[in-house]
Amino acid sequence: MAHFILRLTPPRPSFPQDASAAEMDAMAAHSAFWQSEADRGVALAVGPVVDPSGIWGMALVEVADEAAATGLAADDPVIRADLGFSYAVMPILSLIQGRASRLSRADS
Repeated sequence: MAHFILRLTPPRPSFPQDASAAEMDAMAAHSAFWQSEADRGVALAVGPVVDPSGIWGMALVEVADEAAATGLAADDPVIRADLGFSYAVMPILSLIQGRASRLSRADS
């Protein structure tokens, strides 16, 4: 299995302070999508990153390959809604994980 960071860039730097109703609906579906992927053990961590240049989203995933990571990004409801969000998919060459992460995945 391989690990990737998926970086979600919002449609503008002022997001989410000025989010439209359609964007908020898409973000609700986005959250449910990633919770499902976390429940399946695919998404190891997901959340917003508070960057001084503007907020962005991060998902750390464990999948078979880059095509699977890109597929996750494409399947995200916020991307399917075509509201100007975009993903960058970046491989992680080596990942050190804490003991709790290893144990919880071993139980799956």
